Amino acid sequence: MTDALDGVRNHYRATGLTERLKSALAAFGPEDRPLTPQQLGTLDQFHTRGLAATAELAELAGITAGTSVLDIGSGVGGPARFLAATYGCQVVGIDLSEPFVDAARYLTLRTGQSERVSFHTGSALDLPYDDSRFDTAMLQHVAMNIADRARLYGEIRRVLKPGGRFATFDVVANGSEPHYPVPWARTPATSFLLTADATREAIEQAGFRTLASQDDTAAAKAWVAQLRASGPPPSPHLGVVMGPEFAQLSDNLGRNLLEDRLAILTAVFEALPGNA
Repeated sequence: MTDALDGVRNHYRATGLTERLKSALAAFGPEDRPLTPQQLGTLDQFHTRGLAATAELAELAGITAGTSVLDIGSGVGGPARFLAATYGCQVVGIDLSEPFVDAARYLTLRTGQSERVSFHTGSALDLPYDDSRFDTAMLQHVAMNIADRARLYGEIRRVLKPGGRFATFDVVANGSEPHYPVPWARTPATSFLLTADATREAIEQAGFRTLASQDDTAAAKAWVAQLRASGPPPSPHLGVVMGPEFAQLSDNLGRNLLEDRLAILTAVFEALPGNA
């Protein structure tokens, strides 16, 4: 397991990320000028369909101002900041990549949200939080990097209150082997895809019941087609985070979706009592 974690951590090493972000954000004016989560939406939503997908998942999960949220695999913090700004809720983000966490804290400071949003470096397989701490956990384009799904979903169940919600938006296997590299893995060695059915089964076995489940592959394909038709993405964009390989990683993700090698699962689950 350590070798797999090290491989994932290396994939997201992002050396010098905060400095790259500072340079890219100069387009919005001096550093003391506050930014909004919407201004950052093209570079801090590290998943298919970006900000729109985060907004839809949050609505499906029923997040409100009183909800305590854990964002697992929080990246540079875009979803966490969006949730806090939209609902007024408290959000904690955790990510395996220390450069991502440093960048998330910097961007959160720039948006003036440090009182509602915080970030920690850590593993989704060993969450550093007490049992039954959170009302909602969110997982967006993260599980593909994790082989031990039983432990992942068990940890999520542990930190959720009974009756809490687990909302996931993830890439799932859909038959043929994907083309690599992709945004989450340069080779199959750090890619651990399950089908949608196997994903739901693993989550339910960890102590959840399904509240909602939908195949959002068609929406993802439409998003890919729109991106290809509109030309290069506006700056700043995710290339700042992922570096010079971003174009190839993004192209392969789109190709895999359009060729039905991958699919997109959106689902919300309820934590059953007695399993924390």
